[in-house]
Amino acid sequence: MAVNEGTNVTTGEVRLSFAHVFKPHAAVQGQEEKFSVTCLLPKTDTATMARIDAAIRETIKAGTTSKWDGVAPPNIPTPVWDGDGVKQDGTPFGPECKGCWVFTASSKADYPPEVVDANGGPIINHSEVYSGCYGRVNFNAYAYNFAGKKGVGFGLGPVQKLRDGEPLSSARVNASDAFAAPAPGAPIPGGVTNAEFNQAVGAQPMAQQAVQPAPQPVVQQAIQPAPQPVAQQAAPQPAVTGQGINPITGMPY
Repeated sequence: MAVNEGTNVTTGEVRLSFAHVFKPHAAVQGQEEKFSVTCLLPKTDTATMARIDAAIRETIKAGTTSKWDGVAPPNIPTPVWDGDGVKQDGTPFGPECKGCWVFTASSKADYPPEVVDANGGPIINHSEVYSGCYGRVNFNAYAYNFAGKKGVGFGLGPVQKLRDGEPLSSARVNASDAFAAPAPGAPIPGGVTNAEFNQAVGAQPMAQQAVQPAPQPVVQQAIQPAPQPVAQQAAPQPAVTGQGINPITGMPY
C-alpha cells in the first residue's frame, strides 16, 4: 500500500514511554490489545512538530470527505498533548514530559511494527527497547468516526532505537540492582536469624517425638498338618458256622 506523504511522519529523536512494540497490550482490562508507544517530543524540535501539524491538517481535509460526510467536527480531537499541561483526565503529566509534546501512536495486533537499531538492523533482544530510551518513530495520521466519536489518530509504523536513556518509573528493575551482593562477611541487609524470625512470627519449636522401636517382623511357625482321625476298625464279626441260621425260623439249622 502506497504511503500518503502528506499524512506520514517520521519524527526526530523522541523519548519512548509506555513502549509496547513487541507484544500487544491493553491499558485497561477488556480493551483491545494493541502495539503502542508514547513519544515525548522536545518542544525545541520545531521541524518535527511542523510536520505533525501539516499531517493533521491533511488528515482533517481528507477525513471531512471520507469519514465525516463533508462536515468537519467543530473541535477535532488529536493525539498530541502539551506535556506542561494536564492529561485527558485532568491530572498533570509526569516530570519526564515537561518541555515536551506528548503523543501516542498505535496499531492493531495484526500489524506489529518493525523495530530496528541505529544501523537499521532488526532488534532481537526485546529488553533493548524500554520506557526511557531514545529513538525515532514513524506514524501515519488518519481520520476516524467510530461509535459517535470523530477525530484524528496516529497509526504506528516502524520504530528505531537510537540510544539508551534513564529508565522511567514504569520500567523493570534489573536483578543486579535489586539484589546487590553484600561485602564479604557483612550480613544481608535487613536479614534476621532463624530464632529472631521464629520469635517475630510466634513460631514454636517443633517438639521431638519419642522414637518408637521399629516393629519386629512376626516369625511364622511352620504349619503342622492337622492330626488325622484314627480309623476305627470294624468290630470283629462272629465266625459263621457251617450250620447257619434259618431265615424263616431264625433258628439254627
